[in-house]
Amino acid sequence: MEYREISVTRVTPHIGAEIGDIDLTRPLDDSQLAELKAAFAENLVLFFRDQPVSVENLRELGMHFGTLHRHVGPSTESRQHADYPDVRALHFDANSAKVAGERWHTDQSCAQTPPLGSILYLHTVPPDGGGATLFASMYAAYDALSDNMKAYLAPLTATHDGSRAFGKDAPVNVHPVIARHPVTGRKLLYVNRGQTSHLNGIPPEESAAVLEFLYDHCAKPDFQVRFQWRAHSICFWDNRCTHHRAIWDYYPHTRSGYRVQIQGERPPVPAYGPEQATVLHADVAD
Repeated sequence: MEYREISVTRVTPHIGAEIGDIDLTRPLDDSQLAELKAAFAENLVLFFRDQPVSVENLRELGMHFGTLHRHVGPSTESRQHADYPDVRALHFDANSAKVAGERWHTDQSCAQTPPLGSILYLHTVPPDGGGATLFASMYAAYDALSDNMKAYLAPLTATHDGSRAFGKDAPVNVHPVIARHPVTGRKLLYVNRGQTSHLNGIPPEESAAVLEFLYDHCAKPDFQVRFQWRAHSICFWDNRCTHHRAIWDYYPHTRSGYRVQIQGERPPVPAYGPEQATVLHADVAD
């Protein structure tokens, strides 16, 4: 796509773009918003620099893409904003025993309706370049599988157990292992180390072995981009087709900001339904 209202600089072939010529502290016009949505669909995760936004600005950006999502389950690593229940404050410093997101994961895949996307703004970052976030494309991870593995995984579902991340009161839900993105139509892998507990309908030993293979596969550097934070930076990622991981290499320094999330749809659109079972193997390689 040709961009006229904003600048879009791709960071890697598979994932990530820096967005320029935009001021997120001011209202966006229709042309800017249309190009931003196109860039989001095309690049999976968007990076913005020098955007000293308010919490209200951050909420407005999220609401351009849908209704804001409220965090499901308890969390000891973020807290609800006093004025806005759909905003989470994230703050880590010398007193933190752990930080959010140190394992590869997809945000709240345990929810019946996982968030469409997440927008994180950091106003305070560690010195010397610490606290980076890694992102990985689940399109690229799916595409790199063998045809035989794609055919094996196509009819399977997986259980996503929130207790692995949020404690015993978090939800548990089932989603397809291979999903089709509702906007781009591309197929993707939808399992993650942080919250997927097992594959359904196969023996536990087989489930554990296949998931371990998939987790390692999804974490290959070939599918990744690394974002190095600076103060007043923003990351906006498509939660449906990416994994991410926060690097805690900055203790005892401070990393602090706010996050909003956008409601998604349930379930992540299956790549294969019952009506397609007879053409499963013919369709899997596209």
